[in-house]
Amino acid sequence: MSTETVNTSATRDGDPSVDGEELVTRDQTTGRELARHRVAGPEQVRAAVEVARTAAGPWWDLGFDGRAERLRAWRRDIAQGGEELATLIRAENGKSLEDGRAEVLSVLGHLTFVLDNVERVLARHQVATPPAMTNQRASVEYLPYGVVGVIGPWNFPLGTPGAIVIHALAAGNVVILKPSPITPGVGEWLARSWRRAVPDLPDTLQTLVGFAATGQALTADVDKIAFTGSVRSGRAVAADCARRLTPMLLELGGNDAAVVAEDADLDDAAAHITWGALQNAGFGCISLEVAYVVDAVHDALVDRIAALARRVHAGSGDDDLIGPVPLPAQIPVIRHHIEDALARGATAVVGGPASGAADDQYVQPTILVDVPADALAAVEETFGPVLSIIRVADTEEAIARINASPYGLGSAVFSRDHGEAIARRLRVGMTSVNDALAFSQISGLPFGGRGDSGFGRKHGDEGLLEFVYPHAITVRTGPAPTPTTTFARPPGAMAHALAVARARLLGEDDHKERT
Repeated sequence: MSTETVNTSATRDGDPSVDGEELVTRDQTTGRELARHRVAGPEQVRAAVEVARTAAGPWWDLGFDGRAERLRAWRRDIAQGGEELATLIRAENGKSLEDGRAEVLSVLGHLTFVLDNVERVLARHQVATPPAMTNQRASVEYLPYGVVGVIGPWNFPLGTPGAIVIHALAAGNVVILKPSPITPGVGEWLARSWRRAVPDLPDTLQTLVGFAATGQALTADVDKIAFTGSVRSGRAVAADCARRLTPMLLELGGNDAAVVAEDADLDDAAAHITWGALQNAGFGCISLEVAYVVDAVHDALVDRIAALARRVHAGSGDDDLIGPVPLPAQIPVIRHHIEDALARGATAVVGGPASGAADDQYVQPTILVDVPADALAAVEETFGPVLSIIRVADTEEAIARINASPYGLGSAVFSRDHGEAIARRLRVGMTSVNDALAFSQISGLPFGGRGDSGFGRKHGDEGLLEFVYPHAITVRTGPAPTPTTTFARPPGAMAHALAVARARLLGEDDHKERT
């Protein structure tokens, strides 16, 4: 095992102690300087929140139709600038241009979803009243929190925070986005796009550039925070929110697994698992990191995955399928997980320790087999292009191992006849059957996890409900059949109400038993 020291103060979000007044970004594929950004300190954060609060009322007063008109204008501007935006993602993050375009398509899809569904989900609606309260008109309306802070990651610098921003805006909130210090230009592009598309309310969406301290200052002032990043950083955000009881959405890490049953289509399983593990260089909270494969098909599947993985190369050329590691501190973590597994008896059928040491920027894919259940790569988030394949006796063992994990984000199941039945037994937030990560590409599905993977949901109806709170209203319309909300109620009023309820409920039960 390597004796290399892994920086335990840093996370996959970067070193929280890094600070400064200026942030310099570089092109991940050339190393050239891209831009210099002014870092927002506490005073700038407070000023931005004050500006946002002045914009909150006018934005909410527009109503569904007024907000939809401006969101449509924003969608047009993003679509028109999509190639420019994808190119910027490639430069700041290093991923391929095709993957950058996929992120643009993702935010356009989420904009379309909220435009088509926000009023259905969040419109005020009437609620039925019980027999003793027929003199009341009851309703529920959904109100925005106000100013929402969104702290975004570098691995999907547009798609991940973009979806959250879109749902928060559609729900009637104003938003301040703090992008990752690795990819601040993408966040600033979104804010410029908003100002172009919505010149009458330009401060409804703002971007603040900075390090962890900027995010901490933002968390202290807003009405709700949405954070995407590592478990360690998520715990720090939760602690900051606890001081003010600030509501939060946390999308944290994962050690997502695939289950491959004996009746799986092995060619399909290999293709989707390889892509699910290696796409975006494995830098995804939902990337497949472990495959639990039933013994009867284990060797055949390993051969197929190995053959496919050998075709995936990390680089900056047009033919390279995955890009560099934008956060250099992540490379020692990836190497440490690989070397730990090998020291415990695993074998690398593709790649190995040197895959993360060829240079300071690229990590080539590694496929590990015979990985012990307690190896770091099997139980922790590696966050890199590494897949651990673990042989299991049957799908029951695979289900038990997944459900025992402290994480609970995404998963995949491969089985011709039992895929959905297996999926429904997994204690995770999302599962794709006979595919990988498909749930992330359907805007109407909620996205989120449980346990160490965080809580709350983005995307879909649940993503809209995440950024509002329900306000219950009753309106007295006349005299009550049985007064219950006054000390002046007649003697025996509650006894009468109870007798009526008892007779009605018992009568209903008797009728159901007879029929």
